[in-house]
Amino acid sequence: MSGYRLTPNNQIDDYGQERIWKMNKQVPRRRKSQISSAVEDVLKAADFNDYSLQTRESLSCWNPDCIGFNLIQYILCNICEHERPGAILVFMTGWDDINALKEKLLTHPVLSDRNRVLLLMCHGSMESLEQRLIFEEPEDGVRKIVLATNIAETSITINDVVFVLDCGKSKESSYDELNNTPCLLPTWISKVSVQQRKGRAGRVQPGECYHLYPRCVYNSFTDHQLPEILRMPLQSLCLQIKSLKLGSISEFLSRALQSPKILAVQNAIEYLKTIGALDENENLTILGHHLTVLPLEPKLGKMLIFGVIFNCLDPILTIVAGLSVRDPFLTPLDKKDLAGAAKSQFSHDYSDHLAIVRAYESWKDAEIDYAGHEYCWKNFLSPQSMKLIDALRVEFLSLLKDIGLVDRNMTSCNAWSYDMYLIRAAICYGLYPGICSIVHKGKSFSLKTMEDGKVLLHSNSVNSRETRIPYPWLVFNEKIKVNSVFLRDSTAVPDSVVLLFGGSISKGDTDGHLKMSGGYLEFFVKHDVADMYLSIRKDLDNLIHSKLQFPQMSIHSFHELLFAIRLLIGNDKCEGRFVFSCQLLKPSMMALQQALVSRTDSGPGGDNTKGQLQTLLTRAGYGAPFYTTQQLKNNQFRATVEFNGVQIMGQPYSNKKNAEKDAAAEALQWLMGRIQTGNEDINHITMLLKRSKKDNN
Repeated sequence: MSGYRLTPNNQIDDYGQERIWKMNKQVPRRRKSQISSAVEDVLKAADFNDYSLQTRESLSCWNPDCIGFNLIQYILCNICEHERPGAILVFMTGWDDINALKEKLLTHPVLSDRNRVLLLMCHGSMESLEQRLIFEEPEDGVRKIVLATNIAETSITINDVVFVLDCGKSKESSYDELNNTPCLLPTWISKVSVQQRKGRAGRVQPGECYHLYPRCVYNSFTDHQLPEILRMPLQSLCLQIKSLKLGSISEFLSRALQSPKILAVQNAIEYLKTIGALDENENLTILGHHLTVLPLEPKLGKMLIFGVIFNCLDPILTIVAGLSVRDPFLTPLDKKDLAGAAKSQFSHDYSDHLAIVRAYESWKDAEIDYAGHEYCWKNFLSPQSMKLIDALRVEFLSLLKDIGLVDRNMTSCNAWSYDMYLIRAAICYGLYPGICSIVHKGKSFSLKTMEDGKVLLHSNSVNSRETRIPYPWLVFNEKIKVNSVFLRDSTAVPDSVVLLFGGSISKGDTDGHLKMSGGYLEFFVKHDVADMYLSIRKDLDNLIHSKLQFPQMSIHSFHELLFAIRLLIGNDKCEGRFVFSCQLLKPSMMALQQALVSRTDSGPGGDNTKGQLQTLLTRAGYGAPFYTTQQLKNNQFRATVEFNGVQIMGQPYSNKKNAEKDAAAEALQWLMGRIQTGNEDINHITMLLKRSKKDNN
């Protein structure tokens, strides 16, 4: 209809990674995306014989992965010059492509003419005042174009919309149970969503919808979106099942109309055990009972409980409320640097969570003088979010009083609210096991988690603006996979905070060796220091358990313990003794042989073969090993570890963690088998890896 011809070269979306590849004149080899894989067979089987030769040629080179900026621009220009008056609504997948398309349209002579076109955006992260502009009718002779995400499908109606452009995609929250990571990735929409988008053009007057994908692709869409139980982590749901005494979590969920995958359930149960909400028999602990009555994510409920026990409730109320609402820090597209600088003034201690506390307290002071709205405007804060935080603080406090954790006298609950070290500890107590190591490299640093390897900070984080973070750890509220894995809302913490307020802690293989998370996190300190941490941690766990059993109990009788804890976390020099830093650990070949022997004695891979393998590779100057895990038909898992061009497969096991440990053990066995001298230390493996790299090249 438009006469536009698709070619392999005019469909590259000129933003993000595509722009980098285009600028570098690279033709990347990429794995097939979820988008293209979903319609590959449909396109192969499609019959386009009823179309013209020109249309068939266009369809033959249509790229499902691309949104098609050039095509969208062409159609918009065609509508503006030849079609009847009326607003245009363009459905895009996310903020990045909306911004990129807007930049492209502003370079077009027709679409950038403000006397003819009013170009607006609509996204959930925008301030309400900005979003209101899309409902206002433009002056006569001016055509309104709104670039929007699926927020415009059902949530809003723009009365003057006559034309809709539908790319057929949206970013959908999903859950990668193999890597235990929430994802926000582009996916094809459902047929119901297509009807909703089409209906936006005909709400109050006749309209037209342009679908930027073939009919055969539409026919392959699912009728409805996947239910949330299949797209989200299940921790809160599993906790609720136990609180209602519905029996085994796995058995109960297996009876659902669309039951979640076994691994997703296993991950949720393992998480609840790690944070202490369930015991080894999957029964609710005393902490778990308290978490079930708080209408919050388990990690945020746990953080609130810490604030009550350790008398620093006020700032923790603010943090928990701030993490329960839309981000109060605004980042307008045209004022990113100013907004970043405004946020940085609230945090000079490497913490997004403490930034929320300072922003709220400053806003509250401004509210006293009826200047709260002006204060928000000057500091790029959302007035709606600040008011919601204020209301949620009151609601959470009321809940804590109702369940008996807080008495009517609030004075004692805030005796230590000024102690920033203790607040940092509270954040770690709630967010663990959401933790990553900070690996310093000269004037820069990188971040690594055991599950994902290298991760990145979200651009909105105050820590993303830092060139150096003088701590060994970051705890984070959320990680999400987009094109890479990004961390949102992070706080830097020292070793002492992780040891005392992280997961369970145990002795390692040698004196002064402490382990957490099944050996994934390791610390190396003096023997007497290790014993001190173990002793204090035991007393601390007993204190928390007693306080939860008897909420009215005063903690002042534990003043010596509390003094020791505050002294430790307040004077930690942040030296870092994690295995990634390679400062003290120099295992011999004998130690590696012992670890491999323990493969059969204490389970697949011994205690920490993944950590040992990563240590070897790091010292040889290579990146972390990458694990790929497959779920087999018999519900077992088989992992493959890849490093330095080598792929090694392990044996099948009933859960993903053990399968990965076994693959790591196979890799260590292979490395030792390649060394002919049988001699003493790790340098042999380092040299072997370097030789292997030359061979592969």
